[in-house]
Amino acid sequence: MANENEKDFNAMLHDCKDMPKYQTITDRKSIEKYGGTQMYFAPPIDYDTVMKRIPFGKVITIGKIREYFAKANNADFTEPITAGVFVSIAAWASYQRSDNETPYWRTLKANGELNVKYPGGIQAQKEKLEAEGHTILRKGRTNVRHYVKDYEKKLFEL
Repeated sequence: MANENEKDFNAMLHDCKDMPKYQTITDRKSIEKYGGTQMYFAPPIDYDTVMKRIPFGKVITIGKIREYFAKANNADFTEPITAGVFVSIAAWASYQRSDNETPYWRTLKANGELNVKYPGGIQAQKEKLEAEGHTILRKGRTNVRHYVKDYEKKLFEL
């Protein structure tokens, strides 16, 4: 996202548009990739609600949140692009609020990767996670990425 300081992320968080909704997909590659035809779209506020449930010392991935929504709503999968966008909106909305914080730093990308799109970038998320007892690994030489060590052992079950 760009120009984060100029946007009202709390308004975006509460703008559900036409969600929740379902869509039937027919593209063979997508069906094979995601394991079915019923795609669910969760509204942004639902991501925020789930992210608030993750306790101190635990983490979750965006993928696990998507799996939770799909199962809870009898869908084959939850749409992945809006999921990533809505998790970022929840993070920035929390950052803009003075109360009712969402511990967004506990929500990781696939394979336990930190999210560069969160407020303060990787460094801020790294500091918050380390303060909760997590070890952060740096991987790569040119395309450096950061991961929570053994994140699988610290996953919160929804």
